[in-house]
Amino acid sequence: MKKILATFIILAAVAVTILSFTNKKSMASASENYKKYCASCHGERLESFVNRKWLYGNSWKEVQVSIKEGIPEDGMPPYDTTFSDREIDELTSYIMRGLENFTSNDFDERMNWSQTFETQEQKFRLEKVITGMNSPWGMAFLPSGDILVTDKTGTLYRYNDYKGLQRVNGAPPVISRGQGGLMDVELHPDFEKNNWIYLSYSKPGNRNTATTAIMRAKLEDNELKNKEIIFEAQPYLPTRHHYGSKLEFDKEGYLYFSVGDRGRRNDNPQYLNNHCGKIHRINDDGSIPKDNPFVKDKNAKTSIYSYGHRNPQGVAMHPETGRIWTHEHGPRGGDEVNMIQKGQNYGWPVISYGINYNGTRFTDITQNEGMLQPQKYWVPSIAPCGMTFVKGDRYPNWKNNILAGSLRFEYIARLTLDGDRIIKEEPLLKNIGRLRDIEVDRDGYIHFSVENPGIVYKIIPVE
Repeated sequence: MKKILATFIILAAVAVTILSFTNKKSMASASENYKKYCASCHGERLESFVNRKWLYGNSWKEVQVSIKEGIPEDGMPPYDTTFSDREIDELTSYIMRGLENFTSNDFDERMNWSQTFETQEQKFRLEKVITGMNSPWGMAFLPSGDILVTDKTGTLYRYNDYKGLQRVNGAPPVISRGQGGLMDVELHPDFEKNNWIYLSYSKPGNRNTATTAIMRAKLEDNELKNKEIIFEAQPYLPTRHHYGSKLEFDKEGYLYFSVGDRGRRNDNPQYLNNHCGKIHRINDDGSIPKDNPFVKDKNAKTSIYSYGHRNPQGVAMHPETGRIWTHEHGPRGGDEVNMIQKGQNYGWPVISYGINYNGTRFTDITQNEGMLQPQKYWVPSIAPCGMTFVKGDRYPNWKNNILAGSLRFEYIARLTLDGDRIIKEEPLLKNIGRLRDIEVDRDGYIHFSVENPGIVYKIIPVE
Protein backbone atom coordinates (compact mmCIF):
# COMPACT_ATOMS: atom_id res chain seq x y z
CA MET A 1 0.00 0.00 0.00
CA LYS A 2 2.82 2.40 0.89
CA LYS A 3 4.52 1.71 -2.46
CA ILE A 4 1.24 2.38 -4.30
CA LEU A 5 0.71 5.63 -2.35
CA ALA A 6 4.28 6.75 -3.01
CA THR A 7 3.90 5.96 -6.71
CA PHE A 8 0.64 7.95 -6.82
CA ILE A 9 2.29 10.96 -5.15
CA ILE A 10 5.19 10.84 -7.61
CA LEU A 11 2.83 10.58 -10.59
CA ALA A 12 0.71 13.43 -9.25
CA ALA A 13 3.81 15.61 -8.82
CA VAL A 14 4.93 14.79 -12.35
CA ALA A 15 1.46 15.61 -13.68
CA VAL A 16 1.47 18.97 -11.86
CA THR A 17 4.95 19.73 -13.22
CA ILE A 18 3.91 18.82 -16.76
CA LEU A 19 0.72 20.89 -16.44
CA SER A 20 2.65 23.84 -15.06
CA PHE A 21 5.20 23.57 -17.87
CA THR A 22 2.44 23.26 -20.45
CA ASN A 23 0.63 26.32 -19.04
CA LYS A 24 3.82 28.37 -19.05
CA LYS A 25 4.58 27.26 -22.60
CA SER A 26 1.02 28.08 -23.70
CA MET A 27 1.18 31.54 -22.09
CA ALA A 28 4.57 32.19 -23.71
CA SER A 29 3.15 31.21 -27.10
CA ALA A 30 0.04 33.36 -26.54
CA SER A 31 2.25 36.29 -25.50
CA GLU A 32 4.24 36.02 -28.73
CA ASN A 33 1.05 35.79 -30.81
CA TYR A 34 -0.39 38.81 -29.03
CA LYS A 35 2.72 40.92 -29.66
CA LYS A 36 2.93 39.80 -33.27
CA TYR A 37 -0.72 40.13 -34.30
CA CYS A 38 -2.57 42.26 -31.73
CA ALA A 39 -0.22 44.79 -30.10
CA SER A 40 -0.14 47.26 -32.99
CA CYS A 41 -3.80 48.09 -32.30
CA HIS A 42 -4.30 47.13 -28.66
CA GLY A 43 -0.93 48.12 -27.17
CA GLU A 44 2.02 46.08 -25.98
CA ARG A 45 0.55 45.88 -22.46
CA LEU A 46 -3.16 45.54 -23.46
CA GLU A 47 -3.64 49.24 -22.73
CA SER A 48 -6.41 49.85 -25.22
CA PHE A 49 -8.67 47.34 -23.46
CA VAL A 50 -8.54 49.26 -20.19
CA ASN A 51 -11.31 51.73 -19.33
CA ARG A 52 -13.04 51.09 -22.65
CA LYS A 53 -16.63 50.16 -23.29
CA TRP A 54 -16.85 46.49 -24.24
CA LEU A 55 -19.27 46.75 -27.14
CA TYR A 56 -19.06 43.06 -27.92
CA GLY A 57 -18.85 41.66 -24.37
CA ASN A 58 -15.97 41.07 -21.98
CA SER A 59 -16.58 37.47 -20.89
CA TRP A 60 -14.06 34.79 -21.80
CA LYS A 61 -16.41 33.35 -24.42
CA GLU A 62 -17.25 36.73 -25.96
CA VAL A 63 -13.56 37.67 -26.28
CA GLN A 64 -12.86 34.28 -27.84
CA VAL A 65 -15.62 34.80 -30.43
CA SER A 66 -14.33 38.31 -31.24
CA ILE A 67 -10.86 36.92 -31.94
CA LYS A 68 -12.14 34.03 -34.00
CA GLU A 69 -14.80 35.83 -36.06
CA GLY A 70 -13.36 39.35 -36.05
CA ILE A 71 -15.22 42.68 -35.94
CA PRO A 72 -14.99 43.91 -39.55
CA GLU A 73 -16.89 47.18 -39.01
CA ASP A 74 -14.26 48.20 -36.44
CA GLY A 75 -11.35 47.07 -38.61
CA MET A 76 -10.55 43.81 -36.81
CA PRO A 77 -10.19 40.81 -39.16
CA PRO A 78 -11.12 37.22 -38.22
CA TYR A 79 -8.27 35.03 -37.00
CA ASP A 80 -9.93 31.65 -37.51
CA THR A 81 -7.54 30.82 -40.35
CA THR A 82 -4.51 32.33 -38.62
CA PHE A 83 -4.76 30.45 -35.31
CA SER A 84 -5.91 26.99 -34.31
CA ASP A 85 -8.80 26.73 -31.86
CA ARG A 86 -6.29 25.95 -29.13
CA GLU A 87 -4.21 29.04 -29.95
CA ILE A 88 -7.35 31.19 -29.89
CA ASP A 89 -8.24 29.78 -26.47
CA GLU A 90 -4.70 30.45 -25.22
CA LEU A 91 -4.78 34.01 -26.59
CA THR A 92 -8.15 34.62 -24.92
CA SER A 93 -6.79 33.39 -21.60
CA TYR A 94 -3.69 35.55 -22.01
CA ILE A 95 -5.81 38.67 -22.57
CA MET A 96 -8.19 37.94 -19.70
CA ARG A 97 -5.36 37.16 -17.28
CA GLY A 98 -3.42 40.22 -18.40
CA LEU A 99 -6.37 42.53 -17.74
CA GLU A 100 -6.76 41.13 -14.23
CA ASN A 101 -3.16 42.10 -13.48
CA PHE A 102 -3.03 45.36 -15.42
CA THR A 103 -1.94 48.46 -13.52
CA SER A 104 -3.13 51.60 -15.26
CA ASN A 105 -0.68 54.42 -15.96
CA ASP A 106 2.38 52.68 -14.51
CA PHE A 107 4.70 55.43 -15.70
CA ASP A 108 2.86 58.17 -13.88
CA GLU A 109 2.73 56.23 -10.62
CA ARG A 110 6.48 55.59 -10.74
CA MET A 111 7.31 59.16 -11.70
CA ASN A 112 9.74 61.15 -9.58
CA TRP A 113 8.54 64.62 -10.47
CA SER A 114 11.93 66.20 -9.75
CA GLN A 115 13.54 63.78 -12.20
CA THR A 116 15.61 65.11 -15.07
CA PHE A 117 15.52 63.08 -18.27
CA GLU A 118 18.79 62.97 -20.16
CA THR A 119 18.40 62.23 -23.86
CA GLN A 120 20.92 62.29 -26.67
CA GLU A 121 20.72 66.04 -27.24
CA GLN A 122 18.45 67.61 -24.62
CA LYS A 123 17.80 67.45 -20.88
CA PHE A 124 14.25 68.06 -19.65
CA ARG A 125 11.75 67.40 -16.92
CA LEU A 126 8.01 66.79 -17.07
CA GLU A 127 5.15 68.75 -15.59
CA LYS A 128 1.66 67.32 -15.36
CA VAL A 129 -0.66 70.06 -16.61
CA ILE A 130 -4.18 68.60 -17.02
CA THR A 131 -5.93 65.51 -15.64
CA GLY A 132 -9.55 64.36 -15.47
CA MET A 133 -10.14 63.35 -19.08
CA ASN A 134 -10.52 60.03 -20.85
CA SER A 135 -8.86 60.35 -24.25
CA PRO A 136 -7.52 63.86 -25.00
CA TRP A 137 -7.26 63.71 -28.78
CA GLY A 138 -6.37 67.25 -29.85
CA MET A 139 -5.05 70.49 -28.31
CA ALA A 140 -4.92 74.16 -29.25
CA PHE A 141 -3.42 77.06 -27.29
CA LEU A 142 -5.37 80.29 -26.90
CA PRO A 143 -3.69 83.73 -26.76
CA SER A 144 -4.79 83.99 -23.11
CA GLY A 145 -2.70 80.94 -22.22
CA ASP A 146 -5.79 78.72 -21.89
CA ILE A 147 -5.73 75.32 -23.58
CA LEU A 148 -8.55 73.84 -25.66
CA VAL A 149 -8.63 70.04 -25.45
CA THR A 150 -10.93 67.64 -27.29
CA ASP A 151 -11.91 64.42 -25.58
CA LYS A 152 -12.62 61.61 -28.01
CA THR A 153 -15.81 60.78 -26.09
CA GLY A 154 -17.36 64.03 -27.39
CA THR A 155 -16.51 66.82 -24.94
CA LEU A 156 -14.57 69.99 -25.73
CA TYR A 157 -12.71 71.37 -22.70
CA ARG A 158 -11.07 74.66 -21.85
CA TYR A 159 -8.34 74.67 -19.24
CA ASN A 160 -6.61 77.40 -17.31
CA ASP A 161 -4.53 77.36 -14.13
CA TYR A 162 -7.15 79.15 -12.02
CA LYS A 163 -10.45 77.55 -13.03
CA GLY A 164 -9.12 74.16 -14.02
CA LEU A 165 -10.96 72.06 -16.59
CA GLN A 166 -14.19 73.62 -17.91
CA ARG A 167 -16.63 72.23 -20.45
CA VAL A 168 -17.20 74.26 -23.64
CA ASN A 169 -20.83 74.07 -24.73
CA GLY A 170 -21.92 73.55 -28.33
CA ALA A 171 -19.57 70.80 -29.54
CA PRO A 172 -21.07 68.79 -32.41
CA PRO A 173 -22.71 65.40 -31.81
CA VAL A 174 -20.32 62.54 -32.56
CA ILE A 175 -20.25 58.78 -32.85
CA SER A 176 -17.77 57.88 -30.12
CA ARG A 177 -17.20 54.29 -31.12
CA GLY A 178 -14.21 52.44 -32.52
CA GLN A 179 -11.78 55.12 -33.69
CA GLY A 180 -14.48 57.78 -34.00
CA GLY A 181 -15.34 60.67 -31.73
CA LEU A 182 -14.43 64.33 -31.24
CA MET A 183 -10.95 64.56 -32.64
CA ASP A 184 -8.75 67.51 -33.52
CA VAL A 185 -9.06 71.23 -32.72
CA GLU A 186 -7.26 74.06 -34.52
CA LEU A 187 -7.33 77.86 -34.24
CA HIS A 188 -7.74 80.13 -37.23
CA PRO A 189 -4.43 81.93 -37.99
CA ASP A 190 -6.21 85.24 -37.20
CA PHE A 191 -8.02 83.88 -34.15
CA GLU A 192 -7.29 87.03 -32.12
CA LYS A 193 -9.37 88.99 -34.65
CA ASN A 194 -12.15 86.54 -35.55
CA ASN A 195 -12.38 83.89 -32.75
CA TRP A 196 -12.82 81.03 -35.24
CA ILE A 197 -11.89 77.52 -34.12
CA TYR A 198 -12.08 74.32 -36.18
CA LEU A 199 -13.11 70.85 -34.98
CA SER A 200 -12.83 67.52 -36.76
CA TYR A 201 -15.12 64.68 -35.69
CA SER A 202 -17.00 61.54 -36.70
CA LYS A 203 -20.38 62.85 -37.82
CA PRO A 204 -23.33 60.44 -37.51
CA GLY A 205 -25.41 59.78 -40.60
CA ASN A 206 -28.46 57.70 -41.46
CA ARG A 207 -28.72 53.94 -40.88
CA ASN A 208 -25.82 53.72 -38.43
CA THR A 209 -23.28 55.34 -40.75
CA ALA A 210 -20.72 58.06 -40.08
CA THR A 211 -18.13 60.23 -41.80
CA THR A 212 -15.29 62.64 -41.10
CA ALA A 213 -16.55 66.21 -40.82
CA ILE A 214 -15.12 69.63 -39.96
CA MET A 215 -17.02 72.34 -38.14
CA ARG A 216 -15.91 75.90 -37.54
CA ALA A 217 -17.40 78.06 -34.82
CA LYS A 218 -16.84 81.27 -32.89
CA LEU A 219 -15.48 80.69 -29.39
CA GLU A 220 -17.14 83.09 -26.97
CA ASP A 221 -16.15 82.40 -23.36
CA ASN A 222 -17.13 78.74 -22.97
CA GLU A 223 -19.68 78.62 -25.78
CA LEU A 224 -19.46 77.79 -29.49
CA LYS A 225 -21.56 80.09 -31.67
CA ASN A 226 -22.08 80.72 -35.39
CA LYS A 227 -21.40 77.04 -36.04
CA GLU A 228 -20.85 75.95 -39.64
CA ILE A 229 -20.07 72.53 -41.08
CA ILE A 230 -17.52 73.33 -43.79
CA PHE A 231 -16.59 69.79 -44.84
CA GLU A 232 -18.23 66.35 -44.89
CA ALA A 233 -16.37 63.41 -46.38
CA GLN A 234 -18.29 61.33 -48.89
CA PRO A 235 -19.40 58.62 -48.69
CA TYR A 236 -20.91 58.00 -45.25
CA LEU A 237 -20.00 54.44 -44.23
CA PRO A 238 -20.97 51.94 -41.51
CA THR A 239 -17.32 51.26 -40.57
CA ARG A 240 -15.97 52.74 -37.33
CA HIS A 241 -12.30 53.26 -38.11
CA HIS A 242 -9.77 55.19 -40.19
CA TYR A 243 -11.32 58.65 -39.87
CA GLY A 244 -7.96 60.44 -40.08
CA SER A 245 -8.94 63.92 -38.90
CA LYS A 246 -5.80 65.92 -38.06
CA LEU A 247 -5.95 69.64 -38.94
CA GLU A 248 -3.20 72.13 -39.84
CA PHE A 249 -3.15 75.65 -41.32
CA ASP A 250 -0.19 76.58 -43.51
CA LYS A 251 1.54 79.96 -43.81
CA GLU A 252 -0.81 81.05 -46.61
CA GLY A 253 -3.96 80.35 -44.58
CA TYR A 254 -5.02 77.11 -46.28
CA LEU A 255 -6.43 74.38 -44.05
CA TYR A 256 -4.97 70.91 -44.60
CA PHE A 257 -6.52 67.82 -43.07
CA SER A 258 -6.57 64.06 -43.37
CA VAL A 259 -9.36 61.59 -44.04
CA GLY A 260 -8.58 57.89 -43.66
CA ASP A 261 -9.68 55.18 -46.06
CA ARG A 262 -12.49 54.16 -43.64
CA GLY A 263 -11.42 50.52 -43.90
CA ARG A 264 -12.29 50.34 -47.62
CA ARG A 265 -8.80 50.17 -49.08
CA ASN A 266 -9.86 48.67 -52.41
CA ASP A 267 -12.64 51.21 -53.02
CA ASN A 268 -11.35 54.55 -51.75
CA PRO A 269 -7.69 55.65 -51.63
CA GLN A 270 -6.80 55.26 -55.33
CA TYR A 271 -10.00 56.83 -56.64
CA LEU A 272 -10.62 60.56 -56.81
CA ASN A 273 -14.43 60.31 -56.77
CA ASN A 274 -14.50 60.04 -52.97
CA HIS A 275 -12.83 61.85 -50.06
CA CYS A 276 -11.41 58.83 -48.23
CA GLY A 277 -7.71 57.98 -48.03
CA LYS A 278 -6.71 61.54 -48.93
CA ILE A 279 -5.05 64.73 -47.69
CA HIS A 280 -7.32 67.71 -48.41
CA ARG A 281 -6.78 71.46 -48.74
CA ILE A 282 -9.53 74.05 -48.39
CA ASN A 283 -9.91 77.75 -47.66
CA ASP A 284 -10.78 78.82 -44.13
CA ASP A 285 -14.49 79.01 -45.02
CA GLY A 286 -14.60 75.58 -46.66
CA SER A 287 -14.39 76.79 -50.24
CA ILE A 288 -11.91 75.24 -52.66
CA PRO A 289 -8.61 76.95 -53.59
CA LYS A 290 -8.52 77.64 -57.31
CA ASP A 291 -5.12 75.99 -57.72
CA ASN A 292 -5.99 72.68 -56.05
CA PRO A 293 -4.67 69.87 -58.27
CA PHE A 294 -7.99 68.31 -59.33
CA VAL A 295 -10.34 71.30 -59.65
CA LYS A 296 -10.66 70.75 -63.40
CA ASP A 297 -11.41 67.04 -63.10
CA LYS A 298 -15.20 66.74 -63.22
CA ASN A 299 -15.05 63.27 -61.65
CA ALA A 300 -12.80 64.25 -58.72
CA LYS A 301 -13.50 65.71 -55.26
CA THR A 302 -11.91 69.11 -55.65
CA SER A 303 -10.67 69.40 -52.06
CA ILE A 304 -8.19 66.55 -52.65
CA TYR A 305 -4.53 67.61 -52.43
CA SER A 306 -2.89 64.14 -52.39
CA TYR A 307 -4.20 60.58 -52.40
CA GLY A 308 -3.26 56.96 -51.78
CA HIS A 309 -3.20 57.27 -47.98
CA ARG A 310 -4.38 54.76 -45.36
CA ASN A 311 -5.09 56.56 -42.09
CA PRO A 312 -3.02 59.72 -41.43
CA GLN A 313 -3.24 60.79 -37.78
CA GLY A 314 -0.43 63.30 -37.92
CA VAL A 315 -0.39 66.50 -40.00
CA ALA A 316 2.16 69.27 -39.35
CA MET A 317 3.82 72.19 -41.15
CA HIS A 318 7.60 72.58 -41.24
CA PRO A 319 8.20 75.95 -39.51
CA GLU A 320 10.81 77.11 -42.03
CA THR A 321 9.93 75.55 -45.39
CA GLY A 322 6.17 75.71 -44.87
CA ARG A 323 5.79 72.20 -46.31
CA ILE A 324 3.11 69.90 -44.96
CA TRP A 325 4.26 66.59 -43.48
CA THR A 326 2.10 63.69 -42.34
CA HIS A 327 2.40 60.30 -40.78
CA GLU A 328 -0.06 57.48 -41.20
CA HIS A 329 -0.90 54.06 -39.84
CA GLY A 330 0.09 51.04 -41.88
CA PRO A 331 -1.49 47.67 -41.12
CA ARG A 332 1.01 45.24 -39.53
CA GLY A 333 4.11 47.22 -40.36
CA GLY A 334 4.41 50.00 -42.91
CA ASP A 335 3.56 53.07 -40.82
CA GLU A 336 4.80 56.01 -42.88
CA VAL A 337 6.10 59.57 -42.64
CA ASN A 338 5.40 61.54 -45.82
CA MET A 339 6.15 65.00 -47.12
CA ILE A 340 2.98 65.97 -48.97
CA GLN A 341 3.29 67.09 -52.57
CA LYS A 342 0.50 68.54 -54.66
CA GLY A 343 -1.51 66.03 -56.66
CA GLN A 344 0.76 63.08 -55.83
CA ASN A 345 -0.18 59.44 -55.22
CA TYR A 346 1.31 57.84 -52.08
CA GLY A 347 0.46 54.32 -53.16
CA TRP A 348 -1.87 52.77 -50.60
CA PRO A 349 -2.82 49.92 -50.99
CA VAL A 350 -0.97 49.15 -54.24
CA ILE A 351 2.38 49.49 -52.49
CA SER A 352 3.12 49.04 -48.81
CA TYR A 353 5.77 47.86 -46.38
CA GLY A 354 3.10 46.16 -44.25
CA ILE A 355 0.95 43.04 -44.28
CA ASN A 356 -2.58 42.27 -43.05
CA TYR A 357 -3.15 42.06 -39.31
CA ASN A 358 -3.81 38.33 -39.57
CA GLY A 359 -0.48 37.70 -41.31
CA THR A 360 -1.71 37.40 -44.90
CA ARG A 361 -0.40 39.62 -47.71
CA PHE A 362 -2.39 42.09 -49.81
CA THR A 363 0.49 43.29 -52.01
CA ASP A 364 3.93 42.01 -52.92
CA ILE A 365 5.42 45.34 -54.02
CA THR A 366 6.81 48.32 -52.12
CA GLN A 367 7.51 50.56 -55.13
CA ASN A 368 5.60 51.43 -58.28
CA GLU A 369 5.97 54.03 -61.00
CA GLY A 370 4.00 57.19 -60.26
CA MET A 371 3.71 56.43 -56.54
CA LEU A 372 5.85 58.28 -54.00
CA GLN A 373 8.02 56.58 -51.39
CA PRO A 374 7.71 57.57 -47.73
CA GLN A 375 10.40 59.67 -46.06
CA LYS A 376 10.44 56.96 -43.38
CA TYR A 377 8.55 53.78 -42.56
CA TRP A 378 8.31 51.65 -39.42
CA VAL A 379 8.33 47.85 -39.25
CA PRO A 380 6.94 46.78 -36.84
CA SER A 381 4.22 49.41 -36.57
CA ILE A 382 4.53 51.96 -33.79
CA ALA A 383 0.90 53.11 -34.40
CA PRO A 384 1.70 56.84 -34.79
CA CYS A 385 -0.71 59.50 -33.56
CA GLY A 386 -0.07 63.20 -33.09
CA MET A 387 2.75 65.10 -34.77
CA THR A 388 4.51 68.44 -34.54
CA PHE A 389 7.72 70.20 -35.44
CA VAL A 390 9.81 71.70 -32.63
CA LYS A 391 9.61 75.47 -33.10
CA GLY A 392 11.45 78.35 -31.48
CA ASP A 393 14.51 78.26 -29.24
CA ARG A 394 13.30 76.49 -26.09
CA TYR A 395 14.93 73.23 -27.18
CA PRO A 396 17.91 74.38 -29.28
CA ASN A 397 19.19 70.86 -29.98
CA TRP A 398 15.77 69.73 -31.20
CA LYS A 399 14.95 72.68 -33.43
CA ASN A 400 12.91 71.67 -36.50
CA ASN A 401 12.85 68.03 -35.39
CA ILE A 402 9.64 66.04 -35.88
CA LEU A 403 7.97 64.68 -32.75
CA ALA A 404 5.50 61.82 -33.30
CA GLY A 405 3.57 59.89 -30.68
CA SER A 406 3.37 56.09 -30.53
CA LEU A 407 0.18 54.41 -29.38
CA ARG A 408 1.67 50.92 -29.46
CA PHE A 409 5.05 51.41 -27.78
CA GLU A 410 4.01 54.46 -25.70
CA TYR A 411 6.84 56.83 -26.50
CA ILE A 412 7.62 59.99 -28.47
CA ALA A 413 9.65 59.40 -31.61
CA ARG A 414 12.07 62.29 -32.20
CA LEU A 415 13.06 62.43 -35.87
CA THR A 416 16.05 64.50 -36.98
CA LEU A 417 16.03 65.94 -40.50
CA ASP A 418 18.77 66.87 -42.92
CA GLY A 419 16.88 68.99 -45.41
CA ASP A 420 13.93 66.80 -46.37
CA ARG A 421 15.61 63.54 -45.31
CA ILE A 422 15.01 61.87 -41.96
CA ILE A 423 18.44 60.76 -40.79
CA LYS A 424 17.95 59.70 -37.15
CA GLU A 425 15.31 58.56 -34.67
CA GLU A 426 15.41 58.67 -30.87
CA PRO A 427 12.60 57.29 -28.66
CA LEU A 428 11.73 59.55 -25.71
CA LEU A 429 9.80 58.73 -22.52
CA LYS A 430 9.26 55.01 -23.06
CA ASN A 431 6.08 53.66 -21.42
CA ILE A 432 4.69 57.15 -20.79
CA GLY A 433 1.26 56.08 -22.11
CA ARG A 434 -0.67 55.86 -25.37
CA LEU A 435 0.18 59.13 -27.13
CA ARG A 436 -2.73 60.94 -28.79
CA ASP A 437 -1.46 64.44 -29.51
CA ILE A 438 1.71 66.50 -29.33
CA GLU A 439 1.83 70.27 -29.88
CA VAL A 440 4.01 73.33 -29.24
CA ASP A 441 2.36 76.21 -27.35
CA ARG A 442 2.72 79.93 -28.06
CA ASP A 443 5.70 80.18 -25.70
CA GLY A 444 7.49 77.35 -27.46
CA TYR A 445 6.88 74.62 -24.86
CA ILE A 446 6.03 71.09 -25.99
CA HIS A 447 2.81 69.57 -24.64
CA PHE A 448 1.58 66.03 -25.25
CA SER A 449 -1.46 64.01 -24.24
CA VAL A 450 -1.94 60.36 -23.30
CA GLU A 451 -5.17 58.43 -22.85
CA ASN A 452 -6.83 56.20 -20.27
CA PRO A 453 -6.50 58.08 -17.99
CA GLY A 454 -6.26 61.27 -20.00
CA ILE A 455 -3.31 63.44 -19.01
CA VAL A 456 -1.60 66.41 -20.66
CA TYR A 457 2.11 66.79 -19.89
CA LYS A 458 4.50 69.67 -20.54
CA ILE A 459 8.16 69.15 -21.43
CA ILE A 460 10.34 71.72 -19.68
CA PRO A 461 13.94 72.03 -20.90
CA VAL A 462 16.74 71.89 -18.34
CA GLU A 463 19.94 73.77 -19.03
